[in-house]
Amino acid sequence: MDSVLDEFEWRGLVADSTDRKALEAHLAQGPVTFYVGFDPTAASLHIGHLVQLMLVRALQERGHHPLLLVGGATGLIGDPKMTGERKMNDADVVAGWVDSIREQVSKYVDLDGPNPARLVNNYDWTSEYSALSFLRDVGKYFSVNRMLARDVVARRLESGISYTEFSYVLLQSLDFAELHRRYGCTLQTGAQDQWGNITAGADYIRRSTGDVVHGLVTPLLTKADGTKYGKTESGTVWIDPERTSAYAFHQFFLNAEDSKVIDYLKVFSPRSHEEIDELARQTAEEPWRRAAQHALADDITDLVHGVVQRRAAEAAGKALFGRGDLAALDQTTVKALAQEVGATTLESAELPTIPEALVLAGVVESRSAGRRAVTEGGAYLNNTKVEDVERRLTPQDFLHGEVALLRRGKKTVGALTLK
Repeated sequence: MDSVLDEFEWRGLVADSTDRKALEAHLAQGPVTFYVGFDPTAASLHIGHLVQLMLVRALQERGHHPLLLVGGATGLIGDPKMTGERKMNDADVVAGWVDSIREQVSKYVDLDGPNPARLVNNYDWTSEYSALSFLRDVGKYFSVNRMLARDVVARRLESGISYTEFSYVLLQSLDFAELHRRYGCTLQTGAQDQWGNITAGADYIRRSTGDVVHGLVTPLLTKADGTKYGKTESGTVWIDPERTSAYAFHQFFLNAEDSKVIDYLKVFSPRSHEEIDELARQTAEEPWRRAAQHALADDITDLVHGVVQRRAAEAAGKALFGRGDLAALDQTTVKALAQEVGATTLESAELPTIPEALVLAGVVESRSAGRRAVTEGGAYLNNTKVEDVERRLTPQDFLHGEVALLRRGKKTVGALTLK
């Protein structure tokens, strides 16, 4: 590869940038101070944010200086969405989310080495502005005509957009300007949907100081049909293990589409060009092996949850379908399995028979079908074949005192939990 931008483009980390030649030359001249921002609109980041963190890591590894901004101020407002106004969260809630996200992003960058990243909060400078000073010092440089032409604003004009969200671009532009003034920041990165905010900030700096700064945005993570990648039937794929378990996280990436899995590997995996090219060949010639999916799931789970939890997730996946020891799984992993298969909570103090348990767990449709499963040798409790149709569950059948896994045949799985 000829330059760092060539490498990033090969990895699918560049959707657009300000003047490419100028940015390429700027990065080649020496260490550049750059920033990426995260608004605390929830207590956790999700895998879409992880794309930004991969870009930060790559730039930091090449000697550039990262600033990671957590938006204690902008998080109180919220970047405009295409679908409508954001809910205004309480200041105390947002402050808690700021702390949570600061802790999360700290996992993915080096804060202590010879080129440490710096964590910043835009509340530190935004809170110092009065309404008058903000309008005079910042608002004067923004044309309402240009603000109205922004895609998200234009789409929201019919349904309505508050002055608060309409003005968000001024706040993010102020962030860029303040980081430029305080730390010499000359590059802002972000997701593709931040392009308007980033270029507005660069224009504000040029108009107010005469300085030239740069912007670079990554593509939005999408599935083959163009929809956002990272959503499941149960919701968003978070990087917080309390919200998305290591097992669910690993399983999500194991299910990546053949047509997109190499794209995801390039973004999330540290593997070399040669390794990824070989996985691309295997995907094309031997798709049933799902080699690229296993590599992707392992690499990204190692990054987010750690090797120990990834191995536990792999063991859980095998054990769930009878190819491993369920009793060897820890309590957290067992609870994650139960959640993923949609466990039913037992309400009655009397524990059910196996045929009844199969029905309650959603494995069969009726008690007669449950009885047939037992008599035909296809009913399993915690991976042990059950042969007695009158057998009733006992408290000892619940792994870690909480979860009993029921299975019919090789693939139909359900679970029961004690209340």
